[in-house]
Amino acid sequence: MDLLLMSYAGITSKEFLTLQSNGPISPALQNKLSQLKHLNRQDIIAELDRKDIGYITHEHSLYPPLLKEIYDFPYILYYRGELSLLSEKMLGVVGSRKATAYTKNALEKILPELHGIAVISGLAYGADEAAHRIALNHNIKTIGVLAFGHDTHYPKTTADIRLTMEKNHITISEYPPGTGIKKWQFVARNRIIAGAARGVLVTEAEEKSGSLITLEMALDENRNGYCLPGNITSDLSKGTNLRIKEGAMAVTSAADILPDFE
Repeated sequence: MDLLLMSYAGITSKEFLTLQSNGPISPALQNKLSQLKHLNRQDIIAELDRKDIGYITHEHSLYPPLLKEIYDFPYILYYRGELSLLSEKMLGVVGSRKATAYTKNALEKILPELHGIAVISGLAYGADEAAHRIALNHNIKTIGVLAFGHDTHYPKTTADIRLTMEKNHITISEYPPGTGIKKWQFVARNRIIAGAARGVLVTEAEEKSGSLITLEMALDENRNGYCLPGNITSDLSKGTNLRIKEGAMAVTSAADILPDFE
């Protein structure tokens, strides 16, 4: 089947797997499949070209190799920027949206020493923004994963770095350009960060944090898990300190990460 048309019909990665395995088709999936005949591929391609958005499927040679290994991999990725970056070794960097100066200072120390490693994150406020900005400032390749289509942006604070990334680096999304913001898509976005990277570094996180969910996703996919140790009196270090006690690598310098990328 045409994966581009399937994407525009709203068929999810899990529904795609159902079709691949000849599993039972739900009424919702059947409705999406019926929409395919109403979609015009040439019109869609023209729209993507007009918006300077490319796409690749999971069968493309430049599709991130590790991402293809996860259970519910995105069967299509839309992108703006330099597609070849998706072949780089990647470190996922996530953390609290309330990240303090500690996140920025630690990343300023660690990221510039990670030679040959690209930073992948979610262009969110806080730790994501710090990771992308530091990568750009130090000429480190960086990949932004959107939780919506390329026609949308959130939050406003990262709009400027997204523009820079789409000129010299790359942003990707599993959703067609017109897809808006839905809460569940942010969790789905995190599996792409965790799946494409060799490891995920959490900078600061409360005990119940979406960043820790991303770390769990990475560990479930046999990726490396890293955490910054933090002040025991800080709520934003409770989650990372707990994960270190449970076996995540405590990171105090790039040397703690580099051996896993050799």
